[in-house]
Amino acid sequence: MLILASSSPRRRKILSYFSIKFKCIPSHFDEKKIKFIKDPKSYAIEIAENKAKALNEKYYNDIILSADTICFANNKVYTKPKNENDAFRILNELSNTWHSVFTAISIKHKDTIFSDIEETKILFHALTDEQIKKYHLSFYYQDKAAGYAIQKAGSIIIKNMIGCYYNVMGMPINILSKSLLKVGIDLWDFLKPS
Repeated sequence: MLILASSSPRRRKILSYFSIKFKCIPSHFDEKKIKFIKDPKSYAIEIAENKAKALNEKYYNDIILSADTICFANNKVYTKPKNENDAFRILNELSNTWHSVFTAISIKHKDTIFSDIEETKILFHALTDEQIKKYHLSFYYQDKAAGYAIQKAGSIIIKNMIGCYYNVMGMPINILSKSLLKVGIDLWDFLKPS
């Protein structure tokens, strides 16, 4: 059985684009245990791997899929905002600048773990304080890296993007497909007619 170690509705939705059967069982690994030391890729991978490891004992014979998404700019990691003020500060700092979105995916099966990471570059429009306030009144930001969404009207703040759209949503299909192949799951076998 494939276990999605996440409570993210976006990750669940992306995985459901395929006919593969999976169960959502959120990992309760405390991400604050991992300290950021200069490298955003290693940081995101370490968190994703620990999310999978947290479920490994109970679901040892299953395939555990976990992910972690962070934003990175100016040598600073942006995760989920702590509160409204933090969410405002983050969008204010990212306004009119490029930042990177990294999503690490880890696949854990028995004693083996495979991890990979995707990077997407995002440029925000120059945002006024009023626009940031309106944005946060319109969108649930607490469960998103840097407190913003790329999907639907949430994309109003995005001026340009280089890379994978699904990476910004938290589940890059390209590396998901490559990673699952390492444990014998070929997503091509699970394509659904649209």
